[in-house]
Amino acid sequence: MIDDDFPENLVLTPASAADFELLVGLRIEAMRESLERIGRFDRSRARERFRNSFSPEHTRHIQVGENRVGFVVVKPLDDALLLDHLYVHPGFQGYGIGAAVLERIFEEADAAHLPVRVTALKESDSNRFYMRHGFEKVGEEEWDIHYVRAAKLQYCRNES
Repeated sequence: MIDDDFPENLVLTPASAADFELLVGLRIEAMRESLERIGRFDRSRARERFRNSFSPEHTRHIQVGENRVGFVVVKPLDDALLLDHLYVHPGFQGYGIGAAVLERIFEEADAAHLPVRVTALKESDSNRFYMRHGFEKVGEEEWDIHYVRAAKLQYCRNES
């Protein structure tokens, strides 16, 4: 499934409004287990929530070789980048794809000197994933946990 060129052959490509059905299907498939675990899976509700926040201009497909394996949505805020969605198709999870995408997002955030914010569903495996990759819990609500990953300072070496 994943060839020897990974992660070098991982590419983030722009999505468009025409990709909505593909993306919402992937989101539902990727979130289904977590939502069922807490008794909140509702296909119509999941679809409507995604429709209400869908922002094609901030959405990128995750492609590895010839395979579209997921998507990521990063929205600029005044004081941070919001990692609004990061979904990898369940059949491609466990290969480091999500971590490789996060590294790309971190590079963008660090270059702009911005933290990255993300919200994860309670009881979701994504909570461990985000904490393992440097996010710190900053808040909690009934169904969600909020995290932030501070911007890393980038040093320029003076060669004089």
